[in-house]
Amino acid sequence: MTEPVSRWREGLAERVPQHASLVLVLVIVAAAFLRLATENWREGALLLGGSLLVAAVLRAVLPRVKLGVLAVRGRAVDVLCYSVLGLGVMGLASTITRTPFGG
Repeated sequence: MTEPVSRWREGLAERVPQHASLVLVLVIVAAAFLRLATENWREGALLLGGSLLVAAVLRAVLPRVKLGVLAVRGRAVDVLCYSVLGLGVMGLASTITRTPFGG
């Protein structure tokens, strides 16, 4: 890793509280469930996929100690899994019809 990127990452890690990354992802998930509960299936599913992409970005730029339970495996594996799942959910969300039960 290059020196400026390393210094930037360390500076970012000092400014982010320990559980802020998890709280951010959970707030997005809560908003997604709210949209799902109000029968906005596409928007809710897009928010769920977006929360996984946010988790991927956070995992890529923050150290393990600032991520808590978002850091499960190695950095590359976590970023890859979160990204693929997030894009997959968002791709599926784009195919959701207006009324999920044909009503």
